[in-house]
Amino acid sequence: MNTQPPPPPSGNFGNFGGPAGGPPPGGPGGYSYGQAPMGPVNNNMVMAILTTLFCCLPFGIAAIVNASQVNKKLAMGDYNGAVQSAKQAKTWSTVALVVGLIGAVLYVLIMAIAGAASSGY
Repeated sequence: MNTQPPPPPSGNFGNFGGPAGGPPPGGPGGYSYGQAPMGPVNNNMVMAILTTLFCCLPFGIAAIVNASQVNKKLAMGDYNGAVQSAKQAKTWSTVALVVGLIGAVLYVLIMAIAGAASSGY
């Protein structure tokens, strides 16, 4: 009965530095488990600018401020901060869009009611 563990592999290593044929270190793709691969982040700047111009200025400005922070954070290496700023930019753009649409609908309704009242019906 041999109770000693087998000796470590010697000399036969694969492309990833581990035993030949083994997975890359840290998990699939070489990333640590739980770490998302870093890639480009959509800063949502176009949506922020359009909702600022056509929907709701205050919320659109908040969206532009957050969208402008995305590339700066990526340049500093803060990937998670860049993703968070992109999400906030999209959220503020969506809020601006909804507020702008509600405002437009209310404007049309008020003008229709005012027009009907002035025409004598």
